[in-house]
Amino acid sequence: MIKNGKQHLDSLRDGREVYIDGERVGDHTEHPAFRQAIRSAAGLYDYQAKPENIEKMTYTSPGSGAPVNRMWQLPTSYTELVERRKALEAWAEQSGGFLGRSPDHVASCLSGMVMGLDVFERYDAQRAKALWSYYEYARDRDLYLTYVIVNPQGDRGKDPGQQSEGLVASVVDEDAEGITIKGAKMLGTASPMANEVFVGAIQPLKAGEEHLSFTACIPLNAKGVKMFSRKSYEASAVSTFDNPLASRLDENDAVIYFDEVKVPWDRVFVHNNVQMAHAQWHVTPAHVYQNYQCQIRFAVKSRFLLGLARKLTEVNGVIKFPQVQEALGQIAAEVAMVEGLLHGMEVAGTHHGKYFVPNRKMLYSAMVVTQQLYPKLLTQIRELAGGGLIMLPSSYRDFGNDAIAPYIAKTQCSPTTDHMGRVKLFKLAWDAVGSEFGSRHLQYEMFYGGTNMVTRGHAFRSYDWDRAVAQVDDFLGGYTLDAATAPAPLQRVA
Repeated sequence: MIKNGKQHLDSLRDGREVYIDGERVGDHTEHPAFRQAIRSAAGLYDYQAKPENIEKMTYTSPGSGAPVNRMWQLPTSYTELVERRKALEAWAEQSGGFLGRSPDHVASCLSGMVMGLDVFERYDAQRAKALWSYYEYARDRDLYLTYVIVNPQGDRGKDPGQQSEGLVASVVDEDAEGITIKGAKMLGTASPMANEVFVGAIQPLKAGEEHLSFTACIPLNAKGVKMFSRKSYEASAVSTFDNPLASRLDENDAVIYFDEVKVPWDRVFVHNNVQMAHAQWHVTPAHVYQNYQCQIRFAVKSRFLLGLARKLTEVNGVIKFPQVQEALGQIAAEVAMVEGLLHGMEVAGTHHGKYFVPNRKMLYSAMVVTQQLYPKLLTQIRELAGGGLIMLPSSYRDFGNDAIAPYIAKTQCSPTTDHMGRVKLFKLAWDAVGSEFGSRHLQYEMFYGGTNMVTRGHAFRSYDWDRAVAQVDDFLGGYTLDAATAPAPLQRVA
């Protein structure tokens, strides 16, 4: 049976410990801070369960024989990679790319680690066995996983191991049954709508920080797991009409505190090894696969924003202005560039063992480019929309007041739609680029992959510098000082 939305919704009613606005939440699936976003996530599973979508969205689990989402698929060829991408793309289109931590994100990360199972086996055969078993467990249940892999900021002038006791999640005890962890991790994005949380350390660790070098998966209702939510934009949304994105797609973020949480060994994949804590990301295909998923989603999201920009100019009657077409052409070129990088990293992919992996160099190039592109896109949309983003009715209630409704009709006019259509479009645009929800997405897109220094570092390390420098050296070798008086013919370098 294919997992559907009702099944996912039911699975979240698990008694987890969630706190927001000073109170512990009872059934968080019905709480106004999370209710609609959780149902949007459940809608992804309803989408995959529709008969017309089953072939595109699922493949047969080699374990259970049942159809599961292609996010768990381990491609062995370019064709399989593209099949998988089309499924992830279809899911992203359901939210316009605004669900940044949809189920396929951490599933892609875990799948990438499994593709590098040989790396785990070289370090610890038991941890490798635990990883593979958990992957099968999560795959065959089509679990929604999130992760917390970044430390609370604390004193950023100190290393993780130098932070105050109890701040950074660490192993405080172990026995024959497993490890006990205590401390916090962030950002816990989408944790209200996920089943389990992957806990690890993506930031570099050094000798002496072995107690921080663990990786595990934990049910979000496990004893001692406490979720401290940020402010809910969904709860602050006036209505779906006024906040069409925030009211339904606020996946929420949270600090997750592990208050002496016991984790059995069969859910521990890295333990007491700072080298493996790093290798799990960058020696296996994990980091490539998780960020490849991000680029699929970003391509969808940027295309959504491009469409929004175009409609704004049509509604304002400026689409035929040459300068407007030039601005739209610039955005279109940049969006197409993202799509081109996405397709390029697939075509130029290589094998890690039997598995087909997107091209690392192009992936990291895309990460650098998109990190800079998102704020530029929002600025371009603001420039095209102008004051229309601000001068809107205060809420949907204004339309129900007979004393002011006629004036709304007069002042919110457009050559292509009625006053209601104009307000609806501009409300959507403001939610995407100017609201608190939109600002959170700006921060997310700029930093989810790390600071600019981090992503540019990945691009630096993955580029084929030998080839680039060899071109220069070969050219330099084609002439000498004598060429100043007797130029040599240009020789084509092989």
